[in-house]
Amino acid sequence: MMPYLLLALAIASEVCATSLLKLTDGFSRLWPSLGVALGYVLSFFLLGRALKHIPVSVAYAVWSGVGTAAVAAIGATFFGEPLGRLQWLGIGVVIVGVVLLNLRTSH
Repeated sequence: MMPYLLLALAIASEVCATSLLKLTDGFSRLWPSLGVALGYVLSFFLLGRALKHIPVSVAYAVWSGVGTAAVAAIGATFFGEPLGRLQWLGIGVVIVGVVLLNLRTSH
């Protein structure tokens, strides 16, 4: 249970850091830029800790897949970035890939 909590926290940290990228204005704004740097450092630290117990193929697939879907949703919700049918299809394919990787490693 604890490795998956670490993975969830790594994902949350990465999603926050990536979402802050838009607010850095090309890293010309100090506080959002520091938030990005700290968020990524924390995310990789937590991901590394989770990898002690979760296979790298599963952990990275979940980390990047959930992060991608979350950032797309945040971009659409808070930054007005459009998500068309093709983008939704892409998010669905990522999710299916993550599920399949998890099935493969559980047997």
